[in-house]
Amino acid sequence: MPKLVRLYIRHVLIGFAIAAAFVAMLLWFNVMNLWHLVSTSDVGLLAVIVLWFAHGIVFAGVQFGLAVMAMAEPPEGGSGGKRQETFQGVKQAIPVPVREDRDPRS
Repeated sequence: MPKLVRLYIRHVLIGFAIAAAFVAMLLWFNVMNLWHLVSTSDVGLLAVIVLWFAHGIVFAGVQFGLAVMAMAEPPEGGSGGKRQETFQGVKQAIPVPVREDRDPRS
């Protein structure tokens, strides 16, 4: 299996584990009375699975993104940039005369 696929699978599993911990904390601390809502509903288990899966997709994407960005090598010759002055905009507004030749009724 290619290294990139192994990297992806590993970090997706880490993201889903983080999502499981997050959903468990949501239920444990009864955020917005979620534990009561889930435990008294007949489709509470399905709701928890969907909540875990949705958070898993988000956390897995973030985890993999962080892993890919951490693979970057630092630029050669310092931290980058030439320390040039940047454009600061116009220091003072310059009035521009405007001549009105059009008919005001149009």
